[in-house]
Amino acid sequence: MKKGLLLVLALFMSIVGYAYDIAVENADGVTIYYNYIKDGTELEVTYCGYLNTYSNYSGRVNIPDEVTYMSRTRKVTRIGEDAFYKCSGLTSVIIPNSVTYIGNYAFYHCSILISVTIGNSVTTIGEEAFSGCGGLTSVHITDLAAWCKIDFQSNPLYHAKHLYLNGKEIKDLVIPNSVTTIGVGAFWNCSGLTSVTIPNSVTSIGSSAFRGCSGLTSVTIPNSVTSIGKFAFYYCSGLTSVTIPNSVTTIGDGAFGYSGLTSVTIPNSVTTIRKNTFAGCTGLSSMTIGNSVTSIGVEAFFGCSRLTSLTIPNSVTSIGGHAFENCSGLTSVIIPNSVTSIGDWAFLGCSGLTSVISKIENPCDINASCFDQDVFYNVTLYVPKGTTDKYKSTNFWSKFVFIEEGEPGGSVIPDPNKCSTPTISYADKELTFSCKTEGVEYVYEIKDTDIKKGYEAKVSLSATYEISVYATKSGYENSDMATATLVWTEAIFTETTPTTPTSAKAVTESIPVLISANNGNITVKSEANGQSVAVYSVEGQLLGIATVSNGQATVSTTLQNGNVAVVKVGNKSVKILMK
Repeated sequence: MKKGLLLVLALFMSIVGYAYDIAVENADGVTIYYNYIKDGTELEVTYCGYLNTYSNYSGRVNIPDEVTYMSRTRKVTRIGEDAFYKCSGLTSVIIPNSVTYIGNYAFYHCSILISVTIGNSVTTIGEEAFSGCGGLTSVHITDLAAWCKIDFQSNPLYHAKHLYLNGKEIKDLVIPNSVTTIGVGAFWNCSGLTSVTIPNSVTSIGSSAFRGCSGLTSVTIPNSVTSIGKFAFYYCSGLTSVTIPNSVTTIGDGAFGYSGLTSVTIPNSVTTIRKNTFAGCTGLSSMTIGNSVTSIGVEAFFGCSRLTSLTIPNSVTSIGGHAFENCSGLTSVIIPNSVTSIGDWAFLGCSGLTSVISKIENPCDINASCFDQDVFYNVTLYVPKGTTDKYKSTNFWSKFVFIEEGEPGGSVIPDPNKCSTPTISYADKELTFSCKTEGVEYVYEIKDTDIKKGYEAKVSLSATYEISVYATKSGYENSDMATATLVWTEAIFTETTPTTPTSAKAVTESIPVLISANNGNITVKSEANGQSVAVYSVEGQLLGIATVSNGQATVSTTLQNGNVAVVKVGNKSVKILMK
């Protein structure tokens, strides 16, 4: 009878089977279950009990880095799949530096797990490893560089939101110089972060790397970074500004979607604005698109309600569906001649539009849902000269009731693909040129009006220079020419001495004066505040006077371009051609 019972138990055990190879107590007296791996040379933590049953680990579990069993010591290198699956009583776990892998579903739905400590050798955290761990409040690590390099298929930070390094919460995150890539989802939902500094060693920011970091207000991205992964800063609602360096060539889908950005400049190194890149950025009011961008993706700027004006550069050939949908603050949009396709609903919900300026000479078909009905019926479409008939015969541009050729109000809208006209300044014996278009080169010519051929024995030198300059840049049309005349005139200053501060004497000094003319206005820049400026016609008629204040004086005249004015500054009279 006894032998028969033992045989039945043996058969039962062979059918059910244990879920583990060995069971060993740790230093705290908690029994942990292991399987042999790598031909019995290493161990992985596994679930306890029998096959097809859940583990019953509870309380605090401190996994040792090595286990001695039957006089053999082996390293613990893995947390097996389902090892702590639905351990509803587990409150904290410490994973040692010996562990390199945390398996799929390892801590799945450990609903009251509060704290997890992860050693610095972990390279992979498997799928759903911490899914359902809604009670997590903290993740503890000892090596930040190692954390950045983990292959995250599941990240405990998604629930915990707070990351601790050697016992101290990380708020101002400084990525170590040894890191070259910030891994996928590395800091996802880490709302405790307030600032991030990325070193020059980093070349790429992984997908969802800082997704949901709602407390993040400052990010420094260095010139070494070439790619920003999809959803990298998605839902970073506290992030109001970020500088995207010229080294970046790729910005992934949704990279800054639903963030707090108020302004953004997309550098010339970027060629594509992808799907949802800035969608939901309701605070975005200022945007500059680089002149290398060729396509604007689906929903790229969806719902940017504070964006008021939009200039699309001439490099863009396609505008995706929903690209600017619900940008309700948008009052005007300029569409360049380079555009050959505009997707459905591209400007739907842009209820604030007062003008649509299309520079497309051969308009492409659009969908009836591209604009709101109110826009079609009430907003003026401005088109290039001689193209009205084309627009009236093209779907669905023809729905615009009001079509005019030229620019709104007859004003000239700056061409985004043309360098802006330079300004000319003189100070400290140097001429300087400046231009609103970045990265330009200046082509200038300076003529000394005293240098000329002649036969007289004497030449009177007046030191008068005529300056002309324009800006040029690859991919842009050259700017208009800017001109100015530089002369020297005498000014009288009052001088006192330290020993006799009440005694003063008049000092005559030669000072530079820069004169420019534009649209009938004469502008004089001079260091001598209080100096008088008078403008005459060539017939001697006084056209206007002004006094230099804060380094400048302006006289408005009725002279037309091509007329000549005589400008008298101090003791100097100069003829100026109106341009």
